[in-house]
Amino acid sequence: MHVSEVMTRDVRVVSPHQTIQDAAKMMSDVDAGVLPVGENDQLVGMITDRDIAVRGIAQGKGPDTPVREVMTADVNYCFEDEDTDHVARNMADQQVRRLPVVNRDKRLVGILSLGDLAVMQGSQPAGEALAGISQPGGAHSQMGGPRM
Repeated sequence: MHVSEVMTRDVRVVSPHQTIQDAAKMMSDVDAGVLPVGENDQLVGMITDRDIAVRGIAQGKGPDTPVREVMTADVNYCFEDEDTDHVARNMADQQVRRLPVVNRDKRLVGILSLGDLAVMQGSQPAGEALAGISQPGGAHSQMGGPRM
């Protein structure tokens, strides 16, 4: 099965110049915990509700802080025509729960989450990805290394 068959297509994008309060409001409006960050029609990052809490509020930053200051700039993504089993393994290896989905022109066309995989393909691919994601630490740890 291809990513395009299971991904979420309705995606809101926040600008790196908008505030973290704007991002939080957008997340609330669409009932999501992550937003792609886009600038000049390019994907430049991702911001999660956890980024806002840990890199923003916990560090004393206020609601007017620009998204750019707390977002993750190192963006992992997948292509819409990739096989979902392959992408699920990559999600486990990269320890991410969501990936932006781009077309071959690298234009954002959706987001793939573990939930999308579980709903459309059952528990095996999503479960295998979650097992890898749940390992302590990893490149996307908010604390900068393995947690005890």
